[in-house]
Amino acid sequence: MSATPTSSPTVPRPDVAPPGSWAFPLPDETVTDNGIRVLSYAVPGQYVLSIRLVVPLALADEPADREGVAAMTARLLDEGTARHSSDEFAELMERTGMVLGASVTDGALTVDVDVPQRFLPAALDLMRQALAEPVFPEAEVRRILRSRLAEIEQERASAPHRAARELTANLWAPTERASRPTAGTPDSIAAMARKDVVAFHRAHVGPRGATLVVAGDLTGIDVPEAVAVGLGGWVNPEHVPATPARPPMPIGGGTRVVLVDRPGSVQSELSVAVPGPDRSVSTGWDPYPVLSFIIGGSPSARVDAVLREDKGYTYGIRASFRPRARGGSFITAGSVRADATVDALRLLVDILDEARAGFSDKEIRSGVDYVVQTAPGRYATADAVADEASALAIEGLPLDFQTTTLQRMGALDDARLTAAYNDVVTGEWVIIVVGDAALLREGIDGLALGPITVLPN
Repeated sequence: MSATPTSSPTVPRPDVAPPGSWAFPLPDETVTDNGIRVLSYAVPGQYVLSIRLVVPLALADEPADREGVAAMTARLLDEGTARHSSDEFAELMERTGMVLGASVTDGALTVDVDVPQRFLPAALDLMRQALAEPVFPEAEVRRILRSRLAEIEQERASAPHRAARELTANLWAPTERASRPTAGTPDSIAAMARKDVVAFHRAHVGPRGATLVVAGDLTGIDVPEAVAVGLGGWVNPEHVPATPARPPMPIGGGTRVVLVDRPGSVQSELSVAVPGPDRSVSTGWDPYPVLSFIIGGSPSARVDAVLREDKGYTYGIRASFRPRARGGSFITAGSVRADATVDALRLLVDILDEARAGFSDKEIRSGVDYVVQTAPGRYATADAVADEASALAIEGLPLDFQTTTLQRMGALDDARLTAAYNDVVTGEWVIIVVGDAALLREGIDGLALGPITVLPN
């Protein structure tokens, strides 16, 4: 006999409650005897610790004819110390599962370390050696400089890199360090020698004013004690305080177009930009991440809705407000089909200009919900917490900055967003186009956007 089927009981659909409030974690804060501010973030379950050391540093303090020396110094920190050769140092890092990297921005030298929890003391000792006792071997210095020169040539061959290079050169006044590559130019790198790296390190890399972030599962770890033992011996009596960061001065002068000629290119790279705010802006940072999302932060944003979904001109173009330590920019960039370049540029500028008229309630709620409700996921890992905490240190922002910013977003409305956008977007753009000038010059000229400068490939 076959079994008589029985009906399943009806289960009511559960109510979906709105997500609860979330706050960026707050650290335990201490200061070492040699002046390092230590921020310890407990992130349970993250047994690979993320360590970030931020040393205040200004690129404006580089010698004018040796620009890029800060970046080269950062790249050479782990290439041999007073105790270990470059190979020995690499082997010691490998034994502890430690990864070390260093980089510079407009406001700081940052040393990044990821290491398993149990090897924290060893990692801090190796970090101290790299910072306090680098020897900058002549052969390694020459290798790094050659590598940078080759990198510059590769960047020239890349349309996005070339567009970014021309954008900074045309957005900021030529007297500003921000108008030139962080890692130097062919002339400044070619003129550099070991003595320049040694002199820069001696004058500008020290514990004074530094911040150390340690994030991860800190169960059973006395972080202040470990840091005191590992980094407490780092001193540099010759360390000169960095020049305070300030916003770079824009070139100004109305909308202008720079067309970089790349004959035969099947795609064109577009960048449309204007100077913007940093995260300490007096009117509040909370509108700007939402504006980025609405205008060009997702496939459903205004820019992609037209250029990708409607026209099929691009795989995707993104717009975002990009803060520096002080000052910043609003940049919309991406690639389009070569044969659609002129119309894509026309539409893009129209979309950006028309946004000055305001935003719909649906757009605002979508943008706020995305930024606020994805925050817990964005900061769920130790490295994400450490990266944000180090950025706060570089920019001089309070430790609860993310929490208060996200809370303020809930009250955003069209008036506030429109005012924030119009504070930045005046209708005067710096426009970079990397593409075939023979095909594009006449059409772009017909858009009457402003004067056009054509540069060779």
